[in-house]
Amino acid sequence: MALSILRKMALSASFALLGGTAALAADLPVLGAPHPDRIDLQDAYSPVMHDIRAFHDHLLLPIIAVVTALVLLLLLWVMIRYNAAANKTPRKFTHNVLVEVIWTVVPVAILVVIAVPSFKLLYKQDVLPAIDMTVKATGNQWYWSYEYPDNDGISFDSNLVKQADIKAGQTWLLSVDNPMVVPVDKNIRVIATAADVIHAFTVPAFGFKIDAVPGRLNEIWFRAEKPGIYYGQCSELCGKDHAYMPIEVHALAQPDFDAWVASKKTASGGAAVTPAADTAPAAPAAEPAGGAPAKTR
Repeated sequence: MALSILRKMALSASFALLGGTAALAADLPVLGAPHPDRIDLQDAYSPVMHDIRAFHDHLLLPIIAVVTALVLLLLLWVMIRYNAAANKTPRKFTHNVLVEVIWTVVPVAILVVIAVPSFKLLYKQDVLPAIDMTVKATGNQWYWSYEYPDNDGISFDSNLVKQADIKAGQTWLLSVDNPMVVPVDKNIRVIATAADVIHAFTVPAFGFKIDAVPGRLNEIWFRAEKPGIYYGQCSELCGKDHAYMPIEVHALAQPDFDAWVASKKTASGGAAVTPAADTAPAAPAAEPAGGAPAKTR
């Protein structure tokens, strides 16, 4: 117990001396990010994303390939067999019961084959398991704000790193000044909302995308499997700087996450971290008529 406390104190001190999350960012591999010349899905680093990739690679792609090849062969056969030179006297019929049954039953069967596993996957995405920690993500024009209600209300804003300020290891249009930090191997609930217009909180490597709507709270979950850096972006057109509000998630081992939490508390003097000075806070919601507080589900 004493060794654990000492280790946390040492890690917390190192975070404070080396600049908080930046202390470990240099040692974290970039795992969830787009790569040049790739056209497929990003590599999976959460249970849901593994299932999404399996559904796409082992079911959808084979069906797409077979249907595409069949349609191409039918078109070639019709063009070669029934062109004017090869078929000078065309047959005059309008119906074929067998063909009509086939082109009705086969697509229905394909849809059923796709529907059963897709419903299971949607259920796994939508129904939250036992949750270990909650992070609230609020979309603003054009940055994200994060709150940690399970960690004494730690909160901070996350802004795009300007191109002139990009450092070694950072990526223009993806790196931020204050990334979202979570522990690995923990079920994380993300509560998404917005302060102005509709945004969408998306991290492809974790297999989730959720709308952030003003006045509503939407939730989804993920479980990061490996320590690393994972990127996402706002996926809902939200104004002129829509392309400049990325999402950066750092997944840390539990001791490192505990040290990060301790460093945030130390930096704020034991209180929640306040927004950056150059970022205007969201305007408070107007009180409804009659003085009754607004209720949001």
